[in-house]
Amino acid sequence: MAIFNNSNSPDKSTKSDTDTTIITTGAKIKGEMQLSCNLYVDGSFEGTINSKKEVNIGKNGHIKGDIMTQRLVVQGYLEGTVNALRVEIKANGRINGKVESSELIIESKGIFEGSSIIKDAAPALSHEKPKLNKL
Repeated sequence: MAIFNNSNSPDKSTKSDTDTTIITTGAKIKGEMQLSCNLYVDGSFEGTINSKKEVNIGKNGHIKGDIMTQRLVVQGYLEGTVNALRVEIKANGRINGKVESSELIIESKGIFEGSSIIKDAAPALSHEKPKLNKL
């Protein structure tokens, strides 16, 4: 089962806590998602996700593809590329691929295999000894 939500719905009776699209355990979806709301994946998704808010991969979740979002929280498994401001790999979460982010947080027992590029990072200071002028 999958639950989809359009946060731009004109129905004013919708509560703000329903501003999340959910892909539940057992659901398998392929394609491209453009979201202005949060996404929670506990099933399987293959494709591209572009979310203006947060993407959360639950313990049973598996994503294969590309994710562009503000914040990514991984408790399950991700194969692919990520472009986000903040990426958090929780205990037992796993990313296999490329991460480009301003912040990358890996909790104990979280696994990251691949490459990481830190956005807006200050250049590393040189550890060379200063040259002395001879008189």
